Amino acid sequence: MANVVFLNRYQMKHTLMLFLGLLMAVSGYGQTAKNAKAVIQTTIFCDHCKQCETCGKNFQDKLLAIKGVRMYELDEKKMTLTVYYNSQKTNLENIKKVISDLGYDADDVKANPIAYENLDGCCKKPD
Repeated sequence: MANVVFLNRYQMKHTLMLFLGLLMAVSGYGQTAKNAKAVIQTTIFCDHCKQCETCGKNFQDKLLAIKGVRMYELDEKKMTLTVYYNSQKTNLENIKKVISDLGYDADDVKANPIAYENLDGCCKKPD
């Protein structure tokens, strides 16, 4: 009879270990963030956008307000925005729309004309 109890304890311990292992695997899988990086071609004609009270603040306020956007880098010389985001919380199309709504082109998404007209003169394409 002692052997039966030993086997049951062994089976319980084995089952418990298997269950805990599966639980850890499943919970770890659900928490993995899908980090993504996108380099977006834009139309920035201002050479001081990062410091500009209007442009820089708008980029910071609007882009970082998108749930899932972790950070961005603005390169005025290359006219690109590099955006780092969690693809499980947002997508590239949403990010491009926000950039367009700021008044700038975002790859194939053209700038919102009303937002473009509201940009400071230094941020618009020179005539």
